[in-house]
Amino acid sequence: MSEVKKSASGSGRGGGWTRLVTARPRLTLLVALVLTALAVLAGGGVADRMGSGGWEDPAAESTYATKALERQFPGSQPNVLLLVDAGGARTEGGAAVDAPAVAAEARKLAERLDAEPGVEGVGSYWSTGSPALRSEDGRQAVIAARIPGEEKDAAAVLDRIAPAYRGTHGPVEVSLGGGLAVRHEMQTVIQEDLLRAELIALPVTLVLLVMVFGSAVAALLPLGVGIVAILGTNAVLRGITEFTDVSVFAQNLTTALGLGLAIDYALFVVRRYREELAAGADTYTAVRTTLRTAGRTVLFSALTVAVSLAAMLVFPQYFLRSFAYAGIAVVLLAAAAALTLLPAALVLLGDRVNALDLWRLLRRGRAPKEAGEGAGWGRAAALVMRRAPVFAVVTTAGLVLLGLPFLGVRFGTADDRQLPVTASSRVVQDELRDGFPGNPGGGITVLAEGTATPAQYADYRERISALDGVARAEGPVTAGGGDAYFTVVPDGETVGADAQRVVGELRTAEAPFVTSVTGPAAVLVDSKDAIAERLPWAAAIIVLVTLLLVFLLTGSVVVPVQAVLLNALSLTAMFGALVWVFQEGHLAGLLGFTSTGDIETTLPVLMFCVAFGLSMDYGVFLLSRIKEEYDATGDHERSVRFGLRRTGGLITAAAVILAVVMVAIGTSRVTNTKMLGLGVALAVLMDAMVVRSLLVPSVMKLTGRLTWWAPGPLRRFHDRFGISENDAYNPGGTPDVIEVSEEWREAASSRQ
Repeated sequence: MSEVKKSASGSGRGGGWTRLVTARPRLTLLVALVLTALAVLAGGGVADRMGSGGWEDPAAESTYATKALERQFPGSQPNVLLLVDAGGARTEGGAAVDAPAVAAEARKLAERLDAEPGVEGVGSYWSTGSPALRSEDGRQAVIAARIPGEEKDAAAVLDRIAPAYRGTHGPVEVSLGGGLAVRHEMQTVIQEDLLRAELIALPVTLVLLVMVFGSAVAALLPLGVGIVAILGTNAVLRGITEFTDVSVFAQNLTTALGLGLAIDYALFVVRRYREELAAGADTYTAVRTTLRTAGRTVLFSALTVAVSLAAMLVFPQYFLRSFAYAGIAVVLLAAAAALTLLPAALVLLGDRVNALDLWRLLRRGRAPKEAGEGAGWGRAAALVMRRAPVFAVVTTAGLVLLGLPFLGVRFGTADDRQLPVTASSRVVQDELRDGFPGNPGGGITVLAEGTATPAQYADYRERISALDGVARAEGPVTAGGGDAYFTVVPDGETVGADAQRVVGELRTAEAPFVTSVTGPAAVLVDSKDAIAERLPWAAAIIVLVTLLLVFLLTGSVVVPVQAVLLNALSLTAMFGALVWVFQEGHLAGLLGFTSTGDIETTLPVLMFCVAFGLSMDYGVFLLSRIKEEYDATGDHERSVRFGLRRTGGLITAAAVILAVVMVAIGTSRVTNTKMLGLGVALAVLMDAMVVRSLLVPSVMKLTGRLTWWAPGPLRRFHDRFGISENDAYNPGGTPDVIEVSEEWREAASSRQ
């Protein structure tokens, strides 16, 4: 081996930002404190302005029909149901709900409800005699109504009237259900669960950070960055709610990514700063070097995560778009805080970043921790590369095997069974589902626009009644303008495969008028179509931008392709578990949820975008250190060992901490939130502990020096526009002496 001196020619790049952040550290922190306080004020009450729906496509046929029916036939789209339980009422030779006292009280309730401001389309079993509104045992019946308007306004009306109807009224007991009640209660449960998740995650995260850093002072820095990112994102979301709908579920992602990514970025920055201090640099030099190396990687990582989340903007459902709003905001704010507040704090702390070292006694008499740090990861990387074909094949096969259950995925729509079995609206819906011949408000509705004769209406009803999978068809209900609607009750599940097939047949059935089909099954069909249509665009955005960013980081055309493929493999366990656990119901008792036999349509898209972005986050950390060493030495295998030695423990610690945060989110009583939290936690752990530890070094060993290949034009493009940590490794201008291989020295000489 021989020695060469590294040039400091790149030391000036990014220097302006470094000087700006470090010149007035107290002012920087003061400004940040003021902005955070303003964010607290601006973001207050953001959850109350969010919605709990957003799964439908605004441009779909079902959405058009729902709005048209709401205008012309409010009673056709009930979203509030009063379940009237006759209890011990008796009547000779008839159902309990037909007892005179029960019927009189029920009619009185319906009249009161019809007189409430903001309530339309009130109907009941006692006014219509419809068997669909009476339970099969005759002890319960339904009063149905609709509260129109925007979701937040409708929820306010429900809050106002609910106390007057819920509870005992003479001989009957009344409970509230319906779609609006379910969504409103879901929003309340999510807010309660989010608070509990934060109370779980924050102290556990702090303990883990102390274990990682040793120093209590260093451990508090990432937590501070995370809190700033979360509070700032709440303020951003509050502003967005002024212009568009935002899902309350997005707050879960704000907390998870705010803590997780802030901790990732702060870990990377603080670790690099401590390395520089341990190597003998003074405070300012250590901060400048950290910003120009680890800081650049953090910025790059944030861009890759933001791009993955931004891909959800191509979908029309505001449920998915909300996660893009929250995700982009929290990622950029976490990176901004890590690149401004953190360096300012490090300048002020200096060596005191290592204060309150709780592990000092354990290290007494030993070399400083940094001296031998990561040696185990280096040895593990060497072992994996010695048996690269075995590790590559076995790991890939194992990941593919774990993902096989996803081949049997069945997509559905979210309903009341997202809630815990004790939730009041869930109890009502369970009674309706199990005890009524047709779930009120849960059938398929066909809007018929245009005039027709009674005979034509009757002929159409007979034809759709004869469709396979239709239990019965009712109607028409007509309006003064000539339009009408039919109610079609499918066999089996409201949104099952048969119901979805019936939707398709209704849409192609001949009719003497223009028809539009809506209802839960129709909304699901349209949502699936919208996702299928736009999914290739979202995937293309993620893949192409990821390829570009990783190329700019590495200068290779091989590494970006490896990164995308290995990232995709890291998600197989998550998707397999999604089906095995939540669709098929394994571990349902342990985890406390009800399996509906399907997966909500938008959830896999959301989980893919989030998990892929987080995997790229860790991939960028690892690749940046490998590339830094390869640029310095030209030794491919040594570079891989160096990268894993320097980042293996860091990535694992960050993954464990992020997994803790996601598991805390996964303790939610709402099934979709539970799926998101636990699924992403599994994906993060698989990526850090399997893909980064086993698959990346084995694949890079197999591709060898070809890993860093790029055609001449692209290589020159990277030389001009590319970014790497090595550009400014030695900002102080003092030459570093680095060992390089003889082969690399000769190659460098020949190029000159």
